[in-house]
Amino acid sequence: MAARPRKNNVSVPNLYPLYSRKVNKVYWRYKHPITGKFHALGDNEEEAIAIATEANSRLAEQRTRQVLAISDRIATSKGKAITVSTWLDRYWVIQEERVKSGDIKPNTFKQKAKPVAILRERTAMKLISSVDVRDIAQILDDSISAGQPRMAQVIRSVLIDVFKEAQHFGEVPPGYNPALATKQPRRRITRQRLSLDEWKTIFEFADTHHKYLGNAMLLAIVTGQRLGDISRMKFSDVWDDHLHVVQEKTGSKVAIPLSLRCDAIGWKLKDVIARCRDYAVSPYLIHFFRATSQAERGAQVKSNTITMNFSKARDKANIDWGDGTPATFHEQRSLAERLYKEQGINTRMLLGHKTQQQTDRYHDDRGKDWVTVAY
Repeated sequence: MAARPRKNNVSVPNLYPLYSRKVNKVYWRYKHPITGKFHALGDNEEEAIAIATEANSRLAEQRTRQVLAISDRIATSKGKAITVSTWLDRYWVIQEERVKSGDIKPNTFKQKAKPVAILRERTAMKLISSVDVRDIAQILDDSISAGQPRMAQVIRSVLIDVFKEAQHFGEVPPGYNPALATKQPRRRITRQRLSLDEWKTIFEFADTHHKYLGNAMLLAIVTGQRLGDISRMKFSDVWDDHLHVVQEKTGSKVAIPLSLRCDAIGWKLKDVIARCRDYAVSPYLIHFFRATSQAERGAQVKSNTITMNFSKARDKANIDWGDGTPATFHEQRSLAERLYKEQGINTRMLLGHKTQQQTDRYHDDRGKDWVTVAY
């Protein structure tokens, strides 16, 4: 016979056992802390504990929001600023509207999520106008200490925007931006550039195991475009003897002549596109040539799949990368720029950059090649 449970054995607040002598069972009930009403949860103790814990958590969040709302009403009535948490709620709605209107890209929107969450976690109850440089600097220092300098740069950039929007809506004084006053975190780039010989070695492995990966690598060198744009290229993008690319990251529109030839590898764009064609009907240049457990033949190959298999081919090539980290698929964009620069091609136009300074970053080989001294 089951023993009747003791009330003090229950550790979850608002959860109560009810022993039924008739069926010799323990049933569980949840008492709403505000209404006092009991809600039956059945006889499964684990499920009852999980439900009660979740209910307590949601009620706590609701009470926190109510406290913040009251605090904001009092602050507003006295001519003071609202809390960080309330402003971030409004800021997020603004960003959602910006995505819908095309003002910012979906990836940019997603990138803002973590910095906003961190600021909320650290300063939620503070008034937005009382967040100071020290608060932001501490957040950045934590990311840098964790070995994430790039993330620190992203956080700083997003938080600058958070306070810029707050200025626009009058929630902080004009010019008030503690994130902007912090020092820009520095990131030491350790990723190695890709040389032409290394590219050829990787290409052999890649093309042997996945023809679509070989095609993607050829397109990367011959067009100089980014991975996401290569994955999205369609045969319908070809007209008037040009491949038309609307760059996902910047929105730049680049029309690349089919006659463009990368002399270093001996391939024309027209020939690469012809190589991408398959008996399977596919709208995408980079598609699966045979069915897999995850995709049908002719389906688009997504960026993550290309990245993963490029990394595998790169590792199988057994290239010595020295003290730096191995080159990624994106490094082909830099290699393409350097190869075309030697041919006298306008690489700024090809890469879709608005300034020459952006292109010059790709031209920097980071000490990869020898510099010949002329005399």
